[in-house]
Amino acid sequence: MTSDRPVRATPLRVATAFVLIFVVYQAAEGLQTVIAPGNPVGPLLMLSSLLLAWPIGRWLGWRGYDAYLLDRRAASFALLAAGMALALLAKFATLAVALRIGAYIPDGTGPTPNILMPLAIGLLTTFVPSVAEDILTRGFPLRTSGIRWMPAAFIGVSALLYTLNHIWRFDWGWTEQVRLFCLGLAYAAAAWRWRTLWAAVALHWGWNFAGIVADLVEPVRIVDSDAVRLLGAAVHLGLLAIVLVMPARQRQQGNRGG
Repeated sequence: MTSDRPVRATPLRVATAFVLIFVVYQAAEGLQTVIAPGNPVGPLLMLSSLLLAWPIGRWLGWRGYDAYLLDRRAASFALLAAGMALALLAKFATLAVALRIGAYIPDGTGPTPNILMPLAIGLLTTFVPSVAEDILTRGFPLRTSGIRWMPAAFIGVSALLYTLNHIWRFDWGWTEQVRLFCLGLAYAAAAWRWRTLWAAVALHWGWNFAGIVADLVEPVRIVDSDAVRLLGAAVHLGLLAIVLVMPARQRQQGNRGG
């Protein structure tokens, strides 16, 4: 892979940009998951981390979000829709298997009536953190860093970065770390394969949104969290295999349209 880095984007500037977004993102994650769940400051900070990426992209010499391979090509948005559909199918297959083996059990409340508004809210609340994290763990290493990656090296490093980015889950046990790493493999491979961050967003956002849909359609209670996590890891290895056998997009030089 040849470097796309603009002349202005020195390593120090790239590192500073990464740290700025990382700090805001982690502050938002900490507030939402540990310090003050339900406090509106957490979601606002998460949105801020995503919005901050645009001027930082400009500061690095790109046209905003194009610094992270968030392009505006119709083919990329078609890929986004297809990837989300695939992630939804994968999530519901995971749910079905988990119910079958007893890792989940129905919680007895039944489907949520009038789900249109919760679905719309769920689309937004899963989109923002998914894209923000994809920028940090896939867009930055793949394009912004200017590193000349081999495919396996990028996918492995990105998956490790994705796992380490979940610092508020380090105490969740080894099965969570395995799950995160396998998720990271599938999402990084998608970004590499199609040379657009939207490919990773498709699977990541789709998987997170599918969790919202599943809770509305078939509310469940976790019986065996380790089994659920390892099942999610296995499903994402399957998604990784699908990504790797799909036709790849040829890399276009000099694309700065985002």
